[in-house]
Amino acid sequence: MGPLPRTLELFYDVLSPYSWLGFEILCRYKNIWNIRLQLRPTLIAGIMKDSGNKPPAMLPRKAKYLTNDIQLLGQHIQVPIQFPKDFFSVILEKGSLSAMRFLTAVNLEQPEMLEKVSRELWMRVWSRVRAGLWEPTWETLQDLVTLPSAHFRLLLLPIPPLTLPPLPAECSPSQDEDITEPQNILAAAEKAGMSIEKARALLEKSSTPQVKNQLKETTDAACKYGAFGLPVTVAHLDGQTHMLFGSDRMELLAHLLGEKWMGPVPPAVSARL
Repeated sequence: MGPLPRTLELFYDVLSPYSWLGFEILCRYKNIWNIRLQLRPTLIAGIMKDSGNKPPAMLPRKAKYLTNDIQLLGQHIQVPIQFPKDFFSVILEKGSLSAMRFLTAVNLEQPEMLEKVSRELWMRVWSRVRAGLWEPTWETLQDLVTLPSAHFRLLLLPIPPLTLPPLPAECSPSQDEDITEPQNILAAAEKAGMSIEKARALLEKSSTPQVKNQLKETTDAACKYGAFGLPVTVAHLDGQTHMLFGSDRMELLAHLLGEKWMGPVPPAVSARL
């Protein structure tokens, strides 16, 4: 019998594009490395408030840099990220509370579906492949920092259009769907393979105190580990806890685990979404 798998916790929010990148990398490695991956749906707005952090878009130069950064990372990691057309409404105003409560309910009742449902929600927000994409300009980035600070509840980054091959049938291209709307959450769950009856039951459950408290507890746990944004990966190794922030710490994570890092798209995995 070999060594027991090491536990990794991934704290994420579907409004964070970097969370999606980290999520896909760890999902690719979960059957390659000797790990037990625990997906932890978390509310990024709660982490931002607790830590006092502010999104990078408040610094125009940093925001301008990040528009190119996320495009290149999407190509490199082979995740079809696109910037939502109506950024202010979809991201800065409406937030992710409904979606993250739903994912929390999924994790409680049907955890084997959590990976697929999470991915479908990301696809609906961050993977627009039709015409009319929002293209950030320097003037737009400057306008971002004039918004009231209350609008910057989320650690999110402006993302330019990205040209990728057509998606396979099992992945639905986003239509800039409002993931605060019940019908769009249900559509994501159904696309992921969940029965519509089960999805409706979980959507109803997502408004219960049990689910609300669980999401709060998960977010509080991330804060106690030291989170100031998302994604956060927590590795439990030999009685020690290591908190790694961001999607670009996977090579360091491999070092901590004593595992081989083969890049964001390991050869054993067909990674294209």
